[in-house]
Amino acid sequence: MYKLTQKSYIAGTWVSPKGEAFQAQNPATQELLSEHNNCLESEINSAMEAAQQAYPVFNQLSPVDHANFLIAIAEEIEALGDQLLEVCNQETGLGLPRLTGERGRTTGQIKAFAEIVKNASWVQASIDTAEPERAPLPKPDLRKMLKSIGPVAVFGASNFPFAFGTLGGDTISALAAGNPVIVKGHPSHPATNELFAYAIGNAISRCELPQGVFSLLQGNAIPLSVQLVCHPLTEAVGFTGSLTGGRAIMDATAKRAKPIPVFAEMGSVNPMFFTNNVLTQSAESLAKALAGSVCMGTGQFCTSPGVIVIQKNDSFVNTLAETMSANPKGIMLNAGIGQAFLKGIQEFIATGEVEWVNNDEASLTSTTDNALLPPNVVLKTTASAFLKNPQLQSEVFGPATLVVECDDDVQFTQIAQGLEGNLTVSIHAVDEDNALVKELIVLLEQNTGRIIFNGFPTGVEVCGSQHHGGPYPASSNGSTTSVGIDAIHRFTRVVAYQSTPAQLLPAALQNANPYNIVRRVNGKFSSQSI
Repeated sequence: MYKLTQKSYIAGTWVSPKGEAFQAQNPATQELLSEHNNCLESEINSAMEAAQQAYPVFNQLSPVDHANFLIAIAEEIEALGDQLLEVCNQETGLGLPRLTGERGRTTGQIKAFAEIVKNASWVQASIDTAEPERAPLPKPDLRKMLKSIGPVAVFGASNFPFAFGTLGGDTISALAAGNPVIVKGHPSHPATNELFAYAIGNAISRCELPQGVFSLLQGNAIPLSVQLVCHPLTEAVGFTGSLTGGRAIMDATAKRAKPIPVFAEMGSVNPMFFTNNVLTQSAESLAKALAGSVCMGTGQFCTSPGVIVIQKNDSFVNTLAETMSANPKGIMLNAGIGQAFLKGIQEFIATGEVEWVNNDEASLTSTTDNALLPPNVVLKTTASAFLKNPQLQSEVFGPATLVVECDDDVQFTQIAQGLEGNLTVSIHAVDEDNALVKELIVLLEQNTGRIIFNGFPTGVEVCGSQHHGGPYPASSNGSTTSVGIDAIHRFTRVVAYQSTPAQLLPAALQNANPYNIVRRVNGKFSSQSI
């Protein structure tokens, strides 16, 4: 059991910042929790300088030592035991069963990264050997691979305090690539952040690594975030959160003298298309399943379905509204998110073209009670209104969904073509709909990262074939994923070596292939030595 100190963790040292105080709140009881203080520029400087000093050593770890470090992190998280679950539940209200499952997902993804680090094939080594006799010009020896980039700033998310928190996917994928990480902990769960800092601090000591490999900056002040991403030693940013927050970071880094990449996962309404034929067969069961997906986690998942595209079907809409109303109200993660949810619903209704189907006006006031325990909301509009009003594609983060009623298949395709970028799009259809579905797919491929058939977007499998990203505004870089082992590639860059003496080449590019990895050699993939 660790004694919580309300401190930040800077390269192995617990420090008491002197910035403005802030407090998390138990969303279930509305109790204000322990007071913390914002880190200041001096703490940022200390963390970044330590990270830069640690980088050359950390970057040169052998695959086995690197993998062992990641395994040690997972073991230290598990060693936190019930304290981690109880502290996080107090700060988030997510419940011990949910948090127990999320802890397993978190340690599981760390162990998955350890496996690919040990294998070392993730570096994508490519070798083209020299042809000195080639005419008219000799061909040089060229070899390239992915390398780490340097200190990475990571912003923890509120809705997944473990899986996307202090030691979540962004942090672990950056560490797996060989980069030191400076985490700006989410202010909704600072005590949880502190426990994770204990865990990775223990892992760093066990593996005898430089302490600058990791730092935790606590705070809720905007200047802290801006100063962190604009620090000249920061080489990349990992962010999971709102479009407003992600965009602010993107804009700040773009103004740097040296711009850096920002890998931000932001807003997504995750549209779902239900064909007329599938609703004719299964309207009631699909509506009930949809209600469960929308209300899961109080709608506070990045893959929650926020836009439902159908042809007019009263049975489907009425069942959806009745089921949503009957589902228990869930707790929002914090009052700020809850107030933004209520404001978003009010703004939709204020357009004059959106109907609240299961109306509960008494719950649509911005009191603290209602903000933390909002209604489950079903809204409805027409396809023509949706197509002419971009505001209706805005994410309303919480237990709400907007049903868009089309007149015909033509409007289906018009909506598919007019969508902004999303993490997911789902299609529910039957065989008779194949012609329409093929047309939809061609359009949806342009504005989504993952297309789901006859399923619901909530629930993201962590595996090598997963893609959790999408065109803007879903993410800042639609070609990268924040879930799955390919997330490691975000925090790397390619380095090529031309005519480099054998003894100076990285091990992954040496003729002997000491790591026994699969490499592309003269255009063919092989694990053989040269």
